[in-house]
Formats: sequence, structure tokens, C-alpha cells
Amino acid sequence: MQRTHAADARAAQALTLVQGLQSRFAERLGGLPGAAPYGPVEWVRDEGRHGGGVRLVAPSCDAFNRASVNVSQVHYDDEPERKLSSATALSTIVHPANPRTPSVHIHISWTSMRSGSAYWRMMADLNPAILDTGDRDAYDAILRRALGDAYGEGRENADRYFYIPALKRHRGVSHVYLEGYDSGDFDADLAFAQSFGEAVTDGYVDLADSAMARISTDEDIAAQRAYHTVYLFQVLTLDRGTTSGLLIHDQNDVGILGSLPAVVDAKLLRSWADQVPEPQVPLVHGLAEALGDASEAAVDEARKRAMAQVVRDHYKAHPEALQHQAAGPVIPTTVANHGRV
Repeated sequence: MQRTHAADARAAQALTLVQGLQSRFAERLGGLPGAAPYGPVEWVRDEGRHGGGVRLVAPSCDAFNRASVNVSQVHYDDEPERKLSSATALSTIVHPANPRTPSVHIHISWTSMRSGSAYWRMMADLNPAILDTGDRDAYDAILRRALGDAYGEGRENADRYFYIPALKRHRGVSHVYLEGYDSGDFDADLAFAQSFGEAVTDGYVDLADSAMARISTDEDIAAQRAYHTVYLFQVLTLDRGTTSGLLIHDQNDVGILGSLPAVVDAKLLRSWADQVPEPQVPLVHGLAEALGDASEAAVDEARKRAMAQVVRDHYKAHPEALQHQAAGPVIPTTVANHGRV
């Protein structure tokens, strides 16, 4: 099945940008100690009629617990009644195997609405299982340089978005998040997205290259599993982008949940059910059940699909629960109107 691409010229430029960043990042990650070349996995929306994407996935190797670098473009050129015209995105997560090497999440996307409005979304989030203040400070400096005058806004938004109320902590230690970014000059914004993407990906690879040589212990591995459980908890109970993707369609569940680490503690996850707002209690229990309630639960493709269905069923039964998800400065139209965009 052949994937089609959006007809809009700006969407084509955005796709070229994120594809270039994808290739650059995957190639550099593949050169890290113990890594192997990333392999492509393709998916399509509506048999390719409305686009799709390619994720570059790290094979089993010594370097990564789980890692993928994803590019997608979804469009509705043939359905003018849709509110969404097109959405083009790079979304990547890297979970190194070494517990003392931090994970990273990066997202850059361009969204065009049928109304004529269009905007960028840029995000980067350093996620260590075990805090190294040098790593945190180094990535903070990278983010400050990458965003310049927009850093204050980006940091404030990220501090709000990545906060986990039930656990009274943040996911990650160094992060920025720009939502609805549009200066009115598309070419300038395209260049800004390019420079941001290069800075946050290159900076991470340089940081990880040295961190992967650190010595870890069994206690570190246990700490990593606990933190990976925090990561899964945040993604599946608070992240609006993940929830929106799962509610809109079921054609890429494995890819949408590609950010999840390979092993988590489902018993620990279930223990947090009594700390979430009431509408979310069955969601947490359902996710733990989908993982088999094991202390070392493998997050394989079958369990990803099972958890995706748990999320869909939950929000269809409890649409009011969406108000308990993380909020940035604005809720994108593509999220607010998750039923038909």
C-alpha cells in the first residue's frame, strides 16, 4: 500500500525537515557504543489514502532498552469537512540500557487546520532514572541556546505539562515545550524548528556517548525499572497527544506507544491507583491488568495493543476524565476534537 502525502507546499517542507532530522538522529544514535543500525517500520492511515509514517527502530543491542525515531504525516486532502488538514511530525524516544544514561523524548510537529490556522509544536525532555546533575545542567544549557528568547515560556509550559500530580513529581528534569508556535513567518519558523531539532538531538547524542560508559549496579537497574514505570504512567494517564492518537484511530497503536520502555513494574503501577482522581482509577487498574500485574512486565507489542484498547475504552466510557490530563498553554484543536479531526 502506497502512502500519499499532503498536497500543501508547507506540509511538504515540514515533512522534508522532519525526515532529515529523523535520518540524522538515527544515524548518530546508531554510532553509539553497543548500538546497531536502526531499521524502518512503515504504517499507513486508511490504506495509505490519508498518509502514514515510518519509524526507525533500534534492534536488540547492548545500547538501548528501547528506542525509535518516528516520522508521520497524516492529511485529509480528499475530505474537506475535516477540521484537520494535515499534521506532520517527528516524535522520538530513546531509553538507553544503561540505567545511568538518561532517556530523552523529542517532538517537533507542524499542524495545519482547515480554517487556515497552522502552528508548530516543539518539545524536548531529558528523563534520567538516576539523576546526574551534570547531565541536567548540560541539557538545560542546550535548551536555553536552542530556544533563545522563547526558553522561559518553553520551560514554564513544560514544568506544567510534565508534572504528575498523583506522584507529586515531574517526568524528566530538563525540558521545554512550545505549543501553538507561529511567528507569522513560515520560513523563519521552519528554520527555527530545524535549528531546534539539530540542537536537541545532537546535544543528546553527545551527552549519551559519555554517559554510556558509566558503571551501573543491580540497584540501579531496579531504580530504572521504577522510573520507567513512572514514564509509562505519565504517558498513558496524562499525555494528551498519546490519548488523542489512540482515540482517533487504531491503525498505529504500536507506533503511538513506541515511547514506552521495554520492562516496567505493573504492581508498582497498580499501587498508584488510589492516588489518581476517581475517574482515572479504573484506567490505572486496567493498564496494570493488561501488563499481567508482574513486577517485571515486558511491554511487548501484544501488551501495547491491549493497553491502547484500555485507554480507548476508558475515555469512551468516561469522556469527562480527559479534563484530568496534562495541559499546556493551549489545548490543540487536534486534541480537543479527538472524535473527528
